[in-house]
Amino acid sequence: MKKYDDTFRNKKIRLIAGIDEAGRGPLAGPVVAAAVVFRPSTFIEGVNDSKKLSAAKREKLFVQITEHALAFAFEVIPPTAIDKINILQASLLAMKRSVEKLSVVPHLLLIDGNKTFPTAISKKAIVKGDAKSFSIAAASIIAKVVRDEIMVKLSTEFPQYKWEKNKGYGTAEHISAIKKYGAAKYHRKTFLKNILSGEQLAIFN
Repeated sequence: MKKYDDTFRNKKIRLIAGIDEAGRGPLAGPVVAAAVVFRPSTFIEGVNDSKKLSAAKREKLFVQITEHALAFAFEVIPPTAIDKINILQASLLAMKRSVEKLSVVPHLLLIDGNKTFPTAISKKAIVKGDAKSFSIAAASIIAKVVRDEIMVKLSTEFPQYKWEKNKGYGTAEHISAIKKYGAAKYHRKTFLKNILSGEQLAIFN
């Protein structure tokens, strides 16, 4: 994966930022994006697409990534904003803001997916980038760990939805709880239209 990133490096491009998000699909909670920049020589064994790693492995790598990164940042976009501007735009906004928070200005952005966002920095969208690029994979781990921690904290406020287990995704248990208790303030109302009726949604808006 590091060799993939190295193919983009030349005399003008040394610092590469990998950007990825976590939480596009869940019914509840924020979407989180992260950006990370490594020195060209940095390599961390085990870094991979966060979806392919166990929670324990992600947390261990999160510490190594944040310790060895030249710079990293993340951005959290809440459910209210997701409902307002849609999940794609919220994801791109989170990515853009995470880049803007970096303490160094990279020469190139490698962005997971097939969409990009306005920026003066050179950029490249890479489909399934979290399985190809070392930097994007590292960003995916940061975003996933940060978001999972948020969902565990939110679950203490609304334990009936078991967010500490499902992280807001639409598991059968989660959907059953929504039908029983209705939507909480951290649910994405636009994602619940197929689960709750219009009258039920209105009550919780």
